[in-house]
Amino acid sequence: MADTKFADYMNPVIDAVNALGGSARPQEVYKYIAKSLNLPDEIINEDKKSGGSRYENQVAWARFYLAKAGIIDSSRHGVWSLTDKGRKINKLSNNEIQSLIREVQAQSTTPTNRNGRTAPETSTPSVIIRKKTPQPEDDVTESLPPPEQTNYREELLEIILAISPTGFERLCQRLLRESGFQEVTVTQRTGDGGIDGIGILQVNPFVSFKVLFQSKRYSGSVSAPQIRDFRGAMMGRADKGIIITTGSFTADAKREAIRDGVPPIELVDGEKLLNLFEQLELGLKPRTTYDVDRGFFDDFMET
Repeated sequence: MADTKFADYMNPVIDAVNALGGSARPQEVYKYIAKSLNLPDEIINEDKKSGGSRYENQVAWARFYLAKAGIIDSSRHGVWSLTDKGRKINKLSNNEIQSLIREVQAQSTTPTNRNGRTAPETSTPSVIIRKKTPQPEDDVTESLPPPEQTNYREELLEIILAISPTGFERLCQRLLRESGFQEVTVTQRTGDGGIDGIGILQVNPFVSFKVLFQSKRYSGSVSAPQIRDFRGAMMGRADKGIIITTGSFTADAKREAIRDGVPPIELVDGEKLLNLFEQLELGLKPRTTYDVDRGFFDDFMET
């Protein structure tokens, strides 16, 4: 019988993703499980014969089976997240786990690797090929969708504004994870100078820096004093700060964010926020449409 040691990590994976805000990057899950289960170094450091961590491979297998069962989902950017089904699960029983494994293994469409085993998703980034997004200089006048098809941005903003402040913090956490940030956590405590969360941006294998973020879910404008307050709270604690809002920033706030002699603050207003959701295809289902090229048929019109 095939090794099913990975089954021991199914519930820990669910617990980890849930504890990390409903979404997490693989390395965050590996670290959380190792700490919560108090795993000894010999397990964490054990390598497979083919190379790589055996522990991380087993957790990845657990995630793969949970994904096939519709409990864990993953974005195209490598973020693991709980599905609606997964959020309703407290703990899988041993019988449920064994039944889940049998059902997944019985799927005839399961992809296999060269050894005939089902290949789990790893944390190695894949190359994503995207369709070219029309730029302002492109002639897109004739390819614009009808007005009624452009209202999704208004609907998206309306939904985000209806989210609770705590929910918006978690949404920003997910957005940063999808954008490549590691170990993104929400502070969830008062008296923290307006800091809502922290994350690590890995620039390259050798360089990374800590980033603090603040989320403001409202329709108004963020002012210069609010920028200064946030900068004061982050001084000595992080290399960079980000303020994400569904509203806008005043002209003074924009100038204050890049003022000489002080750490710069990245500003994400409502318009840029919606653009990020589009670029990441987060919470949006892409749809392909076509426009008729009448010129193509001109040659066939001649008698």
